[in-house]
Amino acid sequence: MKGLYEELQARGLVKQSTVELERLKEILNGPSISVYAGFDPTKKSLHVGHLIPIMILSHMQKRGHRPICVVGGGTALIGDPSGRDSMREMLTEEKIEENMRGIKSQLSRFIDFKNEKALLVNNYDWLGFENYIDFIRKIGPHFTVNRMLTADCFKIRMEKGLSFLEFNYMILQAYDFYTLHQKYHCLLEIGGDDQWSNIIAGVELVRRIEGKEVYGMTNPLLTKSDGKKMGKTEGGAVWLDAELTSPYDYFQFWRNTTDDDVVRFMKIYTFIPLEEINKYAQLKAEELNSAKEILAYEATMIVHGKDEADKALESARNIFKKGSTEGAPEVILPRSLIVGKPVADVCVSAGLFESKSEARRMISQGGLSVNGIKVEDTALILTDDHLKNGTIELKKGKKNYFSLKASGD
Repeated sequence: MKGLYEELQARGLVKQSTVELERLKEILNGPSISVYAGFDPTKKSLHVGHLIPIMILSHMQKRGHRPICVVGGGTALIGDPSGRDSMREMLTEEKIEENMRGIKSQLSRFIDFKNEKALLVNNYDWLGFENYIDFIRKIGPHFTVNRMLTADCFKIRMEKGLSFLEFNYMILQAYDFYTLHQKYHCLLEIGGDDQWSNIIAGVELVRRIEGKEVYGMTNPLLTKSDGKKMGKTEGGAVWLDAELTSPYDYFQFWRNTTDDDVVRFMKIYTFIPLEEINKYAQLKAEELNSAKEILAYEATMIVHGKDEADKALESARNIFKKGSTEGAPEVILPRSLIVGKPVADVCVSAGLFESKSEARRMISQGGLSVNGIKVEDTALILTDDHLKNGTIELKKGKKNYFSLKASGD
C-alpha cells in the first residue's frame, strides 16, 4: 500500500510545500497530526473548485491524521483578494451565518467529525473578539509592508486598487494558523496554490512568536485540457448544493469530461484505487465513455449519495443509450408562455438560456433541437403540435436534455 505522500503525489494533489519534499514525505507518512484548510462562507454552498482541499483532508483522515475545517465567519467579513481583480461583495453577519450552515452540512459528507476525529471551527470565535489595538500590537510587528506587497495574492488587486480592508486578510489568515497551533497543536495548513502567500505568512508567524516549526502545502489550481478554469459551465459554477446544481446536472458535468481529462479527474475527484484508474488510462476514443460514466457516478455519489447517483446514472443511460429524455430535468411553464411564443423566448422563460440573444445564437449554430428535430429558424413559433402529451423534448447543445411540460389551459 502506498504511503499517504506517495498517494497524494500520484493523484496530482501536491504542488508546493514550505519544506523539502523529503521532509513533507516524513510528515505525511508519519504519526498522526492535525491539518487544517479554510473555507470562507461567501456563498451558501461550496463548489467544485473547493473539492481538491476537501479530498486531500479526506485522504489524510483515512490515513489517521485529524482534519480541522475552518469555516471563516471572521475572514468572510473581510474578503480574500487572492486571484481577484475587484473587491468582494461585503456580506452581512446574518448572510454569513446562513452560508455557514450550508457549508458545514456539505463538509460532513466528506469528513467524519464524530468523536473529534475531525474538528469544525469558526474563526470568528477568535477574530471577532480581538481588541484591534491589542491585536495589531501583538501581530503587526511580525509583518513588513514591503514584504506583503510582493505577495502573489495582492498582485492583481494592486493594479486595480487594494483596499486597506483586504490588506488585512493575509494577517488574519496567518493568525488563524497561529491560533490553531496554540489550541489544537495544528502542524500543517493546506490550500489551493493561490493561497501560497497566505500559508507562508502563517508558517512564519508561528515561527516568530512560538519559535516552533509548522508547515504548509498547496494543491494545483486545475484547469481543463483546453485551458479553461475547472468547475465552470455555460450556466456558471458547479455547486455542491442540490438546489443550485441538481444531482443530474452534476452527473452530466463529469460525464461531459473530455477524453484528455477523464483519467486525471478520476485521480483527483474520486477515491477509486490508483491501480484501477491506471487501467482506464489505456482506453482510447469511444472506449473512454465507460470511464467517463464511472467518473460521473463516483463523483456524484461522493457529493449527493448513492441513491441520487443511481438515479442520475439511470437517467443518463436513458438519454444516451435509449434516445429518451426520461429522467432528464423537468421544467414546467404555463401553456400561455409556450404556445404561440417564439422558441427563443420560451427557452429563456424555462431557464435554458440567460437571454434571448444567447438563445438565438445557439439556434443559429444548430445547438437546439425540439422533439428530436434541429431548430433552423430563430423565429420558430411553438404550437400545440409541438406538445406531445403536454410535453416538449428539448436538447441544448450535444448532451443537455430537458422535458418542458405545459400547465394550465
